[in-house]
Order: sequence, then C-alpha cells, then structure tokens
Amino acid sequence: MKRLFIISFLLSIPILGISQSVEDINKAIVGELDQIEPFSEGLAAVKKGSQWGFIDEDGQLVIGFRGDVVWNKTPNTENFGIEGIGSPKFKDGLCTIKTVKEDGIARYGFMDKKGNVVVEPVFLNVSQFSNGHAVGIYESKELRGKNPFQLKIYDYEFTEVVVNEKGEMLWPIQERQNIVMSKKLFKLPELQAKMISKDLLAVKDKSNTWKIVKPKLQD
Repeated sequence: MKRLFIISFLLSIPILGISQSVEDINKAIVGELDQIEPFSEGLAAVKKGSQWGFIDEDGQLVIGFRGDVVWNKTPNTENFGIEGIGSPKFKDGLCTIKTVKEDGIARYGFMDKKGNVVVEPVFLNVSQFSNGHAVGIYESKELRGKNPFQLKIYDYEFTEVVVNEKGEMLWPIQERQNIVMSKKLFKLPELQAKMISKDLLAVKDKSNTWKIVKPKLQD
C-alpha cells in the first residue's frame, strides 16, 4: 500500500519547465535534416537534400542552405585539395565553396562565417586554410583570337600559389603544366604543395620527391 501511495504521489507532481509538446520538439529548430556534422569553430554543417547550411551552438541556422558548399561523399583523405574534403567545415574562419563557370569547369574559393564570399572562386584546386594560408592553382588567360567557328581561343598559364585569408596571392610556388581547359577533357589538377607550418611549405618536384621551402609571405 505504501509503494502504491508513492507512485500515485509522484504522478500527481507537475513537471516544471517543460512547455514543449512532442509535436513541437519533432518540428526541430531548422526542420527535418538529412545529415548533421560535428561542430567546428562554433558552427556545425547540416544537410537538407543536396544543400548545406550551418547552425550555431544555440541551434540557430546562421548560414542558410546553399548548393555551392564543397563536400565529397567519399573523400580521399590522403588528398589535401578539394577531393580530400568530406563534410563541409570551417577552418581559420573560412569554408570552401565553388562556382561552375561558363566553360563548365568549377573554380573554388571561400566564404566566411556570415556566408559572405571573401576569397573569390578563381582556383582550379585549393587546400583548406591552415595558419592563415592555403595553396591553390590559379589560371590566367589571354585571348588569342577566334577560330573559324567564331569561338574564342585563349592562351592559358597556371601557377600554384600561396594565398591568404583576403584572397591575396602572396607567393608563386611553381608553374603547372598539362592542364586542359575543356569540359570533356578536364581533370582536377592535383596540388603539389602544402603548408606544413605557419612559415614552411612542402613542395613535390617532378621526380615525385618533396622539398621544404620557406616562402617569403608578407600579409
């Protein structure tokens, strides 16, 4: 009889501080999501359909869902360029984005934690930031003329460079060759350099061996 009295007494106590119904909880803060990633630098990537957004530590959606955020379903974790990015995340306050130009080839840049583009997508491949710097492959082109079909013909030059968080190219690492700027023939060029500390760069040469370089970086 005593046990029954205690159970009855507990059931009669109102549960204070809980005003949400199960239906309200199921609605969630940003609605139904397909994927939720761990927090990085105060923001967590959340996926809905084919688009990604970011929530803060209060669960508020601070960067709306968008389709230009870079990610790979099956990333190559040994690759320190675009192909190595799994779920999107911020590093040094920046997250990689892409845009596909009129030639059908993607270029890559970065947005900040407000979703603003701060490094324009002009790189054919790019690493994530580390200690304020990233490595990217930059193209420059010059119009040579038009072919008999009146299509524009360009001369291209490609340079692997160190870039800072403002998008400024601080130091040319090396020229890159054998990049074909045709949608049908284009292959993502692999980065052959990476920042290994704030002031040191590792560069792979033609013999596939690495050398350590100390670039002159003036931010």
